[in-house]
Amino acid sequence: MADTHLFLFGGGPPFNDVLGKTFAHLSSNGLNGTQVAVLFMERDGWKEYMPRYTDVLEQNGIAHFEYLPLTPAPSPHFIEQLSLATGVIICGGDTERYREYVVDTEIGKIVKRMYAEGTPVAGFSAGALISPNICVIPPIDNRKNEHLFLPGLGLIDHCVVSVHFSKWKEETNLKKALTLTNAYIGYGMDDDSGIYFKNQVVSETAEQVYFYRNGPAVE
Repeated sequence: MADTHLFLFGGGPPFNDVLGKTFAHLSSNGLNGTQVAVLFMERDGWKEYMPRYTDVLEQNGIAHFEYLPLTPAPSPHFIEQLSLATGVIICGGDTERYREYVVDTEIGKIVKRMYAEGTPVAGFSAGALISPNICVIPPIDNRKNEHLFLPGLGLIDHCVVSVHFSKWKEETNLKKALTLTNAYIGYGMDDDSGIYFKNQVVSETAEQVYFYRNGPAVE
């Protein structure tokens, strides 16, 4: 059985230098040649924004990126290029739309299969929120202005996560999510922070991450 590698970030790019180096190293071991797939919601200025995701990886030897805009009906080219990837990045943005276009879709099935086979997956903000078994979206981040608890990708199954933790003042929401989901642990990630899970266990952290086990925070 292959090791699994999940990188979750509390805000947008760039990759932290240390975690970016680790992700780049893991992405360089693919059998089909190195190719990192970047899954994103297309909007004005996206091409100019992409270097924020890729610069650190390029500095660590990744030269080929396939930019794949998410749609309700992905093209055969999208599916083919995603399947060839040796690393996957799920970008940030509208969490509900990311969840709609990735979770419980063909894209989600492919990402889960690749992840189980050892392909590293990185999620930024919205990409991080949809990655666990339960996707917890706080009121500030959805149109209903409610605390949403929805099926996620299931790349990690023992925890709930919160992004933009300090900026959005998410401590109360994360504690509530822990109680309602009966998750073992909650991770609160500030905008510049990140966690690398190897085989669903925390291997490295970057900057400020808060750990909640149905009790006081432990930094």
